[in-house]
Amino acid sequence: MISNQKHNWRNRIHEVIYEADTPSGKLFDILLLIFILVSIVLVMLESVVSIDEKYHELLHIGEWIVTILFSIEYILRIISVKKPFKYIFSSFGIIDFLSTIPMYLSFFFVGSQALVTLRALRLLRVFRILKLARYLGASNHLKASLVASRVKIMVFLFAVMITSVIFGTIMYLVEGEANGFDNIPKSIYWCVVTLTTVGFGDIAPQTALGQFITTFIMILGYGIIAVPTGIVSAEYVRSGQKEDAENEALKTNGNNPSDNITIHLNSQHCSNCHASDHKDNSDYCYNCGNELNPLL
Repeated sequence: MISNQKHNWRNRIHEVIYEADTPSGKLFDILLLIFILVSIVLVMLESVVSIDEKYHELLHIGEWIVTILFSIEYILRIISVKKPFKYIFSSFGIIDFLSTIPMYLSFFFVGSQALVTLRALRLLRVFRILKLARYLGASNHLKASLVASRVKIMVFLFAVMITSVIFGTIMYLVEGEANGFDNIPKSIYWCVVTLTTVGFGDIAPQTALGQFITTFIMILGYGIIAVPTGIVSAEYVRSGQKEDAENEALKTNGNNPSDNITIHLNSQHCSNCHASDHKDNSDYCYNCGNELNPLL
């Protein structure tokens, strides 16, 4: 009997904290987002000297109140799941920890409380609250395209690094210390800035040859910007064509073509294996078979 009561208690906490489909879960997530925004605003205001001098105590107390609330929430998230370490080392678990710990670190490291702006990453939960599953599907599509093109992008970045080293060294030899190119690392820094079309203007070539090389580097920079965009775009289009082909195959075989990623994504969260992206109205987890809504 005691075991069942404990199980129901954990399930109720899990329903409120992890599920955005229930009224209590949606209210919890909305309040959570409000507190995250309040916390970020407090940190920003604290960084303004004139405001901090006048309201330092009030801002500090407000930030500690929010931190304690987030600490309680973090503990409840751990005790409401069957495999706490899986949550702790998940992406959201790490973000939750990093958004809570800075205020405690401020006892040992001055200024570390500014890191609470990492809580902005927790605003990603707004997708669950607003049930924007189609945007989650699109983000997964983009993520898959980036993963598929990662090797090409790495090769491209390596080529850019080599180009920067070569041209940086050439500019060091052409311009020299007299024109601000004091050493090769600084010349490489200038080349990277120029190649990416940022152009801080803190170092500028003075000789005609140096200016000619700079012109070539800047023109090359525009081409470099286009390359990774083309790589990812090609993978994105290829992925979309593959999905369209699969849907067409479903039509040909007489299956329901609407059974795609949009339907699979909702806010249901398994308390056992932490799997998400379940189909609407699912009773059991597709990954481990655990009951998703034991209280219903």
